[in-house]
Amino acid sequence: MKQIIHSMNSFINYITVLKLFLCGYVYRMKTTFYILIVLSLIVGCGSYKSETAVDKNLSTAADTVRIANDSLEYEIIIIEPGFNAWLATQPPRGQFSQSTLELRNQITVTEFNLRVNNPSTFDPNLYVFPIEYRRNVNYGYEVNYLLYNYFLFFENRYNQRLP
Repeated sequence: MKQIIHSMNSFINYITVLKLFLCGYVYRMKTTFYILIVLSLIVGCGSYKSETAVDKNLSTAADTVRIANDSLEYEIIIIEPGFNAWLATQPPRGQFSQSTLELRNQITVTEFNLRVNNPSTFDPNLYVFPIEYRRNVNYGYEVNYLLYNYFLFFENRYNQRLP
């Protein structure tokens, strides 16, 4: 009987030691797990490279379309990120005649300028500058084509409806 009690005490001591060992092991595993999570967050966030000002200028420059004709003293500059990529997906030049594009641009420019002059009704962040488009000036096919497509791009991107 004494031997059984001694065996039981040894077994209980063994269980207690095992329990302490396992609790310490689980505690160390939890700690290690949390440390790994924190380190992975630090490394993951640290490896993220945000765009620098130079990168933004390069991407804006790549999306800037400028057409100028010094003899007629006009120029069109379109600075819209994504415009060039969008323009590449549009129907090719020559689908519309120059007179069709001119008529469409005259109507749309008039509406656009009305919205520029009415900032209480229309978003002044979208309609910032008026467009000077004179009916009696022959701007050429390229300018009319780009202006027409810019208005389509503007409508799609900013969910606006111009006539």
